[in-house]
Amino acid sequence: MMRSGFVARAALLLAAACLLTGSSRAQLSSTFYATSCPNVSSVVRGVIEQAQSSDVRIGAKLIRLHFHDCFVNGCDGSILLDNADGIQSEKDATPNANSADGWSVVDDIKTALENVCPGVVSCADILAIASEASVSLAGGPSWDVMLGRRDSLTASRSGANTNLPSPRESLDAIKQKFKDMQLDSTDLVALSGAHTFGRSRCLLFSDRLYNFSGTGAPDTTLDATYLETLRESCPQGGAGSNLVNLDPSTPDGFDNAYFTNLQNNRGLLQSDQALFSSTGSNTVSIANQFGNSQSDFFTSFAQSMVKMGNISPLTGASGEIRADCKKVNA
Repeated sequence: MMRSGFVARAALLLAAACLLTGSSRAQLSSTFYATSCPNVSSVVRGVIEQAQSSDVRIGAKLIRLHFHDCFVNGCDGSILLDNADGIQSEKDATPNANSADGWSVVDDIKTALENVCPGVVSCADILAIASEASVSLAGGPSWDVMLGRRDSLTASRSGANTNLPSPRESLDAIKQKFKDMQLDSTDLVALSGAHTFGRSRCLLFSDRLYNFSGTGAPDTTLDATYLETLRESCPQGGAGSNLVNLDPSTPDGFDNAYFTNLQNNRGLLQSDQALFSSTGSNTVSIANQFGNSQSDFFTSFAQSMVKMGNISPLTGASGEIRADCKKVNA
């Protein structure tokens, strides 16, 4: 009963948010495939459930693909394109190379959908649906996914290098990148909460353990016990490809532990802990709110995912519905 009540409450909030969005966003609809591919969500969910049996990280990988897609020329599936004539793949951009993953599962989802609804569901929409399914399957909130995006005919490696936030960027710089996407501080904190599951490579935070900002000392915002634990996983001069849980307490579940970790100075990435440890920032009170109320976090996360999914979608006759998510149609 509590779960159904939350979903109903979130649906009302999302409906209100949709009424306030611009005209380009109003073209998306949660019932877009109601006639053309009514089982789209269950097909996507089924493929992800199967993939989870061999890769516990797949949910975190898929939602990251959606995020990295939307921040580069909008939610248009451009991140999925391989290199080709006239296309420099975003997969090779610095934030994605040897880091972004889940490509094969996206291909599996596309194949499954082509078998039941050929030529109907876009790759951009697959990422949006897969993100909701991934969060829900990990114990997080559900929401009505807005659909109707079409796929881009090109990619932007330079956009991926420029627009995607870096874990070592200042909080102000990250705020600006979110603002450029019409996402505010609440969206920033809520969407950062996706780091409540998944892993990160040592090379993205090892400077915090040994030589933060060139000081020759660790980051003072790191809890001392957590610091020593991280040093065991990421020895100085060791393999930067080692993986560490983004959330040390419940690494594979979607909950608000990410924020209670911040409250205890156990944020893994510099950009994570900065949300809570930046004195005077409006993100501190938001992080506290989510740390003290999982319900508030879930509601805001669902709203922010819808807002992010509404960034500059291709609709109508724009773009295409790719037959293969890795390449444009012939």
